[in-house]
Amino acid sequence: MLVLIFLCSPLLLPAQQKPNIIFILADDLGYKDLGCYGNPFIETPVLDQMAADGMLFTQAYAHPACSPSRAALMTGKHPARLGITTALGLNRQDESSPVITPKVADFLPSEEITLAEQLKENGYATGMVGKWHLGHDDATLPHGQGFEYDRVISKNGLDYYNYGISSQGKEIFMDDGSDYLTDKLSDYAVQFIESQKDKKPFFLYLAYSAPHLLIVPKAEKVSKYMWKLGQTDEEYNPYYATMVESMDEGIGRILSVLEAKGMLENTLVIFKSDNGGVGMDQIAYRPTSMEPLRKWKGHVYEGGIRVPMLMYWKNEIDAGVKNNNYLVIEDFVPTLMELIGEKDLPQNLDGKSILSTVNNPSQAFERGPIYFHFPHFSGQGGYPAGAVRDGEWKLVEDYETGKTELFNLAEDIAESNDLKFSEPEKTEKLWQMLKNWQKSIGAKMPARKAGHKY
Repeated sequence: MLVLIFLCSPLLLPAQQKPNIIFILADDLGYKDLGCYGNPFIETPVLDQMAADGMLFTQAYAHPACSPSRAALMTGKHPARLGITTALGLNRQDESSPVITPKVADFLPSEEITLAEQLKENGYATGMVGKWHLGHDDATLPHGQGFEYDRVISKNGLDYYNYGISSQGKEIFMDDGSDYLTDKLSDYAVQFIESQKDKKPFFLYLAYSAPHLLIVPKAEKVSKYMWKLGQTDEEYNPYYATMVESMDEGIGRILSVLEAKGMLENTLVIFKSDNGGVGMDQIAYRPTSMEPLRKWKGHVYEGGIRVPMLMYWKNEIDAGVKNNNYLVIEDFVPTLMELIGEKDLPQNLDGKSILSTVNNPSQAFERGPIYFHFPHFSGQGGYPAGAVRDGEWKLVEDYETGKTELFNLAEDIAESNDLKFSEPEKTEKLWQMLKNWQKSIGAKMPARKAGHKY
């Protein structure tokens, strides 16, 4: 069990015994897009086997958009504390709305202490591959935030061909239409792992762009999914399915090289999505569906924030376990620091270590309230809103109208039964918690236009 490792002091634990850590982040992967989460159409044999050999989380949360989740993962802080509450560079407004949305921060400040910097201080080699989306200059790109090895998508990142890759802020590769981006990122991840020496642990942050729009498949995979159309009750996007499968294959390559190098038994692999999938027509036919979850990316309802998550560590994490306790993406900084025995953590962390629930998934994990803050308009129909979950109860507030909804997620995962009128005391309590939290963290709120009131 993991607890045997956690009891070791970092002063007594030789560097080579600290586990290697690989964090794989998918982009816009929906809650039920993997076979192990019940998808009958998309083929994900590697991730399904990881679930069978490790732990699958049924209530893992991220934030409604990519940059907020990435900032939370890197810092252990809520994105609202950082002012990164939607994708960097976006400032959508709605002329018909009664509110003006706040401006998102331009980057993750270089003075923030990242997960990579903390692990580097603890003797880790650090590598980042893929989509960064937290800054664009030397101080705010991965090489300025604690990553020694970096291969970052730098140009044409929405396409899967004709893209650019940079390292240390300089362009090192420009695709001519022949190297599929997902495969190229897998190549770099394998390269980083193969360069590692046994005596020094490593941290690899692999942030795939898949299956984010554009929906660009590998041609050789398309026909298989075309033949599968109509064989399931629900309608699926075959091009999207190929993108998820290509990512799954890349993860298989990573696990294979770990095994070949004798590293599999000393490597923790975490897989997660950065937000919900896109459940509406956007540029292309609807990529995926979150049903029975409500809504999708860009919303604070479950479809926008509840995501697939797996943890695998051969012979350390019990196999075939479903963990039904809830957690959120900012929990990984304190979790991984506890894993390696580091007690000196940055101030103002909002995350909470989840190691106790990894060790004892059948026991209730008192995570406490988790908050979601999206004061923006999204390209997927999302509007300014916030939410708080405390235990099985969840309150959602519409920032345009001030209206609230109350749900019991244990009984109503689809958030279809609003209980605010039958549970007024619970509604008031959670609403007050949300207001107090917004004030305490300095969350930027939409400004009401002149003449508009609730």
